[in-house]
Amino acid sequence: MGTISFFASLLLSTSLLHLCLFYGVAAGAGASNRKALAQPPSGKISPRVLKFYPIIQEFKKRITYDPKGILKTWDPNDKNVCNYKGFFCDIFPADKQMTVAGVDFTGFGFAGKQGLTLFGFIEKLTDITVFHANSNNFTGGIPREISTIPYFFELDLSSNKLTGQFPIEVLGAKQLTFLDLRFNHLYGTVPPQLFLLDVDVIFINNNKFEQKLPDNLGSTPALYLTFANNKFTGPIPPSIGKTKTNILEVLFLNNKLTGCLPFEIGYLGNATAFDVSSNYLTGPIPHSFQCLFNIEVLNLARNHFYGSIPEAICKLPNLSYLDLSRNYFTQVGTECRKLVNKKVLHLRKNCIQDLPHQRSKAECAAFFSKPHQCPNEKTLTYIPCKGVHPPPKSSPSTLLTYGALKPLK
Repeated sequence: MGTISFFASLLLSTSLLHLCLFYGVAAGAGASNRKALAQPPSGKISPRVLKFYPIIQEFKKRITYDPKGILKTWDPNDKNVCNYKGFFCDIFPADKQMTVAGVDFTGFGFAGKQGLTLFGFIEKLTDITVFHANSNNFTGGIPREISTIPYFFELDLSSNKLTGQFPIEVLGAKQLTFLDLRFNHLYGTVPPQLFLLDVDVIFINNNKFEQKLPDNLGSTPALYLTFANNKFTGPIPPSIGKTKTNILEVLFLNNKLTGCLPFEIGYLGNATAFDVSSNYLTGPIPHSFQCLFNIEVLNLARNHFYGSIPEAICKLPNLSYLDLSRNYFTQVGTECRKLVNKKVLHLRKNCIQDLPHQRSKAECAAFFSKPHQCPNEKTLTYIPCKGVHPPPKSSPSTLLTYGALKPLK
C-alpha cells in the first residue's frame, strides 16, 4: 500500500465509505477496501507494531466469550499483530513505520466474564484512525485518553452494553468525523458541545436520552443525524436551519417532540430524508417545505398536524415517499391527490372525509374542539426560496440512515 494511503484516505473522504461498509450498502466496494487494508506487511516487524503486541495479548485474556473463534488468530507466538483478525496495519505518516492503523471488531460478539471494558485497551492503541466494534458486549464508558490519539477519526460502539450518561470523553477527540453510539443503554442529556464537533455522522438512536433538543443543534456540520427511538422532548429548534445545505438526512422519529415545525427547515436544500414520525408535533406544514428540492423521503406520520397540505410540496421533483398518515389534515388538492394515486402520498387516518380509511367525524370533531395555534404561525407561510425554480429531477440517492435503525444481524 502507499505511504499515506490509509491515513490520507480518512483525511480526504467523509465517512460515506464506512456507512456503506458497515450498513451493507455497496458491500462489494467496502469488502475490497477492507481486504486491501488487511494485507500484512512482509519482512521485519516494525517497532511500532511490536509495541502493540503486549497490549493486544493482555486484552485477549479479558475476553472469555469468542463465538466466532477470532482469538485463534491472535497467536501469542506471532508478534506481528498485523496478522491478527480485526487489526489493520499501514504506514504511520510521521516516521514511515508500519503500525496498527485500524480496529474492526464488527460482529465479533466479544464478551468478558466480569464485563468487557475499553479501559486499558483502546487508549493504548495510540496510532489508530478507526475503532469499529458494532455488536459486541463492551460495558462501562470510554477512556478520556482517546483525545490524545492524533489520527482518531471514527468511533463505532453501536450495539454494545454501554451504560450511564453520554460519554463526554468523546468530546475531546477533536478529529472525529464519525460517531456511532446507537443501540446502547445511555441515558440523560446530550451535551451541546457534541454539535460543535467537526463530524460528518452522529448516530445516537436507540438509547434512552431524555431532554429538549439543544438550541445549538444547527451548529453541527454533520451530514447524517439519527436521534430516533429516544425520549427527546420539546420543539425542533429553529437553529436547524443554520445547517442549511450541509445536512443530508435527519431522523427524529419515535421520540416525544412537541410544538410546531419551524419554517427554518425549508433551508435544508440538500436534505434527501427528513423523518419526524411518531412524535407529538402539531400545526400546519410550513410552506417553506416546498424549498426541500432534493427531498426524497418526507415522513410526518403519527403526529397531530392539521390544516391543508401545501400543493407545492407535492410538486417537489425528487419526492418518492410522503407519509402524512395518522394526523388531522382536512384538505388535499389536485397535485397531492395525484401522488395518492401513485401510492407516493399516504393519508390514512386523517380528516379528509372524501378519502377512504379516514378518522371518524366524531374523532375529528373532538380534536378541533380544542384550540390549536402555533407561536410561530406568522412565519409558516414564509417561502425562503420564493422565485427560485426547482432543479430538474435527479437520480435517487442511497439513503443510509434508515439502515442505522436496525442492529447488525
